[in-house]
Amino acid sequence: MSTMTLAIRHTTHYAFGGPVMHALQRLRLTPKETQGQRIIEWRMTFDNAHAELEYDDQHFNHVTLIGVNPGAREVTVTCEGIVETEDNAGVIGRHSGHLPLWSFLRQTPLTRPGSKLRALLREVPGPAGDAPLDFLHALSGQIRDRIAYEAGRTHSATTAEEAVVHGYGVCQDHAHIFIGAARASGIPARYVSGYLMMDDRIEQEATHAWAEAHVEGLGWVGFDVSNGISPDPRYVRVATGSDYRDAAPVTGISFGGMDEVLRVGVAVAPHTPASQQQDQTNQ
Repeated sequence: MSTMTLAIRHTTHYAFGGPVMHALQRLRLTPKETQGQRIIEWRMTFDNAHAELEYDDQHFNHVTLIGVNPGAREVTVTCEGIVETEDNAGVIGRHSGHLPLWSFLRQTPLTRPGSKLRALLREVPGPAGDAPLDFLHALSGQIRDRIAYEAGRTHSATTAEEAVVHGYGVCQDHAHIFIGAARASGIPARYVSGYLMMDDRIEQEATHAWAEAHVEGLGWVGFDVSNGISPDPRYVRVATGSDYRDAAPVTGISFGGMDEVLRVGVAVAPHTPASQQQDQTNQ
């Protein structure tokens, strides 16, 4: 079984239009300890903010609640660490967590199919019940063929139905469409946010998103619709949920300084041990 060790650095920087009177931010930025994934080290640091509370939510996401220091005009959250991953062909395994499996059949406002999504679903070959894995791969391919990947034209509140109507979206939209269609076919599905190491660069555009569906006999299986594959060792799972809102990396509220500019930087690369780096330096 092939493994990878990935070094990750994720920086989130807020610049406010004026001094912030009060703000709380909910961070889901700590990778999961799950089958096929092990955290070697992980740390979070804050500029002009402080940790208030840490807890695991209903999806077993590790959540850090931070408070912004009163009067701050900008805040930086830096996460960095090393994660070891395995190639399990996208299979996560049996269901665990506080929520029953049937709760992942419930549609949300972001995933609920309308007439266009249902029409797309009818075009997918094969019945969902007899060979669900084949059906899910066909569904993923159909969505990728029909919904062009175009950045900057949708946003976090875009619904699956709206993305199908427009015919474009990003990884978040592909995941919501897949989840809505799978649930409409009687297959539990959930949203995943995390990191993907792209082969051609270290600096990534943003965090990544994909979907997981529950298949009898296998458990949860991942589908990255945008890239047309099941997750491999280049993927790091951070948070899961019924949709983006459950797994969003950062959510929160603020009073004062309401105009906000957000910049995100994500770097993912193979980890090189310090001893190996020293050897290379000495050569």
